[in-house]
Amino acid sequence: MIDLSYLYPRTPAIIAHRGASAAAPENTLAAFTLAVSLGADGIELDAKLSKDGVPVIMHDAAVDRTTDGHGRVADLTLAELKKFDAGAKKDARFAGERVPALAEVFEAVADKLWINVELTNYSTRGDGLVRAVVELIGKMNLGRRVLLSSFDPFVIRAAKVFDPTLPVAQLTAQRMPIYLRDAWLAPIAPHEARHPDAAQLKQRGVAHYHRKGRRVNVWTVNDPDDLRLFARQGVDGLITDVPDVARKTMNDER
Repeated sequence: MIDLSYLYPRTPAIIAHRGASAAAPENTLAAFTLAVSLGADGIELDAKLSKDGVPVIMHDAAVDRTTDGHGRVADLTLAELKKFDAGAKKDARFAGERVPALAEVFEAVADKLWINVELTNYSTRGDGLVRAVVELIGKMNLGRRVLLSSFDPFVIRAAKVFDPTLPVAQLTAQRMPIYLRDAWLAPIAPHEARHPDAAQLKQRGVAHYHRKGRRVNVWTVNDPDDLRLFARQGVDGLITDVPDVARKTMNDER
C-alpha cells in the first residue's frame, strides 16, 4: 500500500465536502476556493463524465437539483453544461457560477490543498470516467495531490489497474449491504483509505480500520460534538460541509 502521510501534515485533516457546501453552492469553484480560505486541508468532489467525454463536477446523475438546467450529465456536452447557472439556487450572490470541469478545479486549487475525487459513475458503469480521470491526473502531474474514492469496489480496482501509484479509498455506509459495508472485496480491490459514514464509524470506531493499516476519513460530520469524538479517536480526516466550524473545533481541542 502507498504511504499517505504526505496528505496528512496535520491530523485530522479537514476535508470540505463538495467544497464549503454549507456556505456556497456545492461542487462549484466558489465552494472550492472558499474552502481554501476557511482553512481546509482538502476538498471532496464528485466526478462524472459528460456526453463528450470530459470529467465534470456534479453529485447527482442529473443537473436539475443544483442548476437551472435539466437532464442527465451523461446526455449533455461540456458546452451544454456550461450554459447552466449552478449558483443561483443556493443564493443569488452566486448567480453565474458554472458547472466546473475537473481540470478547472485542479488548476484553481490543487496547489493549495489536496483533492478527494469521488468517481460517481454509478449509473453509467463502463463509461470511461475512471480512465479519463486517471489520464488527466497524469497529464497534470497531480498524483500526490489526489485521492480517488468510490462506493464501487470494481471502480477502485479499475483505478489501480490504470495507475497503481494513485491512492484510492473505499467508501462505505452503515445502510449498505454487509458485503459492501464491510468491504469484503478488499482482497481484489485493495485500497489505502476507508471512508465510512459517521453512523458506521460510531459503531466500529477508528481503531477497527487502523488495525487494517488504512487511513480513515469519515463523512459527513458537521456537529462539533461528533467532530471532537472522532478526533479524539484518532481519525485521519473529517469530511465536512462546514470546514470553518471543523477548523475552529480542532483548534479549540489543541
